[in-house]
Amino acid sequence: MSEKQLSPDVLKTRQHFEILDGLRGIAALAVVTFHFMEVAYSDYSQDFIGHGFLAVDFFFCLSGFVIAYAYDDRISKMGVLEFFKSRIIRLHPLVVFGSILGLLTFLFDPFGGHSELYSVGRLVVLVGCSALMIPIGGMPDRYFNLFGFNAPAWSLFWEYVANIVYAFVLSRLKKRYLLALTVISAAGICYVARQSGNLMGGWSTGTFWDGAVRISYSFLAGMLVYRFNWVIKNKLGFIGVSVLLTFAFLLPFSQSWNWLTEPLVVLLYFPLLIALGAGARLREGFKKFCVFSGNISYPLYMTHYAFIWVFANYYTAHKPGAGKLSLIIIVSEIFLVTIAYLVMTYFDIPVRKYLSSKRKID
Repeated sequence: MSEKQLSPDVLKTRQHFEILDGLRGIAALAVVTFHFMEVAYSDYSQDFIGHGFLAVDFFFCLSGFVIAYAYDDRISKMGVLEFFKSRIIRLHPLVVFGSILGLLTFLFDPFGGHSELYSVGRLVVLVGCSALMIPIGGMPDRYFNLFGFNAPAWSLFWEYVANIVYAFVLSRLKKRYLLALTVISAAGICYVARQSGNLMGGWSTGTFWDGAVRISYSFLAGMLVYRFNWVIKNKLGFIGVSVLLTFAFLLPFSQSWNWLTEPLVVLLYFPLLIALGAGARLREGFKKFCVFSGNISYPLYMTHYAFIWVFANYYTAHKPGAGKLSLIIIVSEIFLVTIAYLVMTYFDIPVRKYLSSKRKID
């Protein structure tokens, strides 16, 4: 079906689950806090939010639910090409922006860095691969992150892969086969956790395939929640479900037990939270906050890490005490939320509106 034959209703974004949007913002803030804290505390057992990285698995699970909800009944009408256009317009402007921002903070970091070690040609290749979502891991001084200029983009790489698989396979798959794939993926989660001792991998060249395992289960589990209508009606509200989500990130980090506790959170707890969040009743007073939280989550996620490297170089050079460190992190997070809001308002939304306008039906 060509784009001119499409009804505008087919391309229109469906209504959001506001509480799930709010939870996405909570998870994004947890990731930001985790990244600040891991600079100061290399021993994650001393980190109060040592499991903040599990927010990525929550994102994957939420994505599976939302994609199934938004596209299961219309991808056959809109076609695979239009689905890909929708996802690229939604995701890729900030992939490019985050890559350029990462390059700029690398070149002009006031607290250090080794930009002089990189030729112009090498920098062009690195930022180009980052902007085009080509995992390269070519920066040893950045621990061989797959995307050195924007480390969190590793999860977006797997998000793109999941979207491709969804378009060609999962959108057509019957529920019993989807369930079978989810069970197999669950076994993969348990294997990775047992072999590595945790589920922290996926961001580097050495842990690349851990990312495939992490998104395979969580994305499928999110789809299952929607496909089987495992929505649990409840009165927890946004605050109640947010507290339950936060518990997962504050779970003590234990080298002895992570192989067990982390799979339990990913396999059972996060799908349960999606079911609860989709079924919870939202009080009117929290609606604007949830909408803002959901809107700001992706810009925050895709822009914050450029400044984490700057913070890391500052911390290495100055080693601030606990009190000063806490103040710096709090002020920095407010700053990063502000930056994310400005990027969303003056770059992401206008660019997406422009690209979307090219698809409007005459």
